[in-house]
Amino acid sequence: MNDSHGALPLKGQLFVISAPSGAGKTSLVKALIRETFDVSVAVSHTTRTQRLDETDGVNYYFVDRRTFEAMVENGDFLEWAVVFGNLYGTSKAEADRELNKGKHLVLEIDWQGAQQIRRTVKGTQSIFIFPPSLEALRERLLGRAQDDEATVQHRMDAAFQEISHYDEFDYWLVNDVFNEALDHLQKIIAGEGEEFRKQNQHQRLKPIIESLVSGSQTATLASEERS
Repeated sequence: MNDSHGALPLKGQLFVISAPSGAGKTSLVKALIRETFDVSVAVSHTTRTQRLDETDGVNYYFVDRRTFEAMVENGDFLEWAVVFGNLYGTSKAEADRELNKGKHLVLEIDWQGAQQIRRTVKGTQSIFIFPPSLEALRERLLGRAQDDEATVQHRMDAAFQEISHYDEFDYWLVNDVFNEALDHLQKIIAGEGEEFRKQNQHQRLKPIIESLVSGSQTATLASEERS
């Protein structure tokens, strides 16, 4: 991965977007790509089983664990992580392909991947998306009818772990009203989102963050008691 943006005049900017499960990150990124002509995404590799409505090379590159681990050994990934027992990663070749088209590249990844990219790609901009409240987060996760109680609890624990890393990100957004959140995200990508930098959001988002962090701490204690 070439981290020198001056080497290619048309090279795009790299953005990483993270959020707890239930914050609506995927829907926002899909809308962003659909409505913003100069923004693209890199197709990730995964060892997760391909679903019936998914297309290899479009939703993900579906590979077996041995292939994925060989790519890790070869240094082929810009970032990779274990999520719910499956391996996910963004290849350097895939990222460079999009950036060298002159497009901004958005990576929808968790806090682990965001940390890796900050260390390796100079100038990366990072965005964290919060749910509007602890109650909304719970309702969104409980609303996934296909998940059993144990899965919902696992996702809640993972969501709180994600939230605990919010302060590592450059920009903070709240996905309460979807179209407003999308507009704010577009402004950041366009370089017009100074008001959404974390230093300008501290006071504005303080009640939401305190509620979410408090819920995270309570969940951590409960998880330790269960184990």
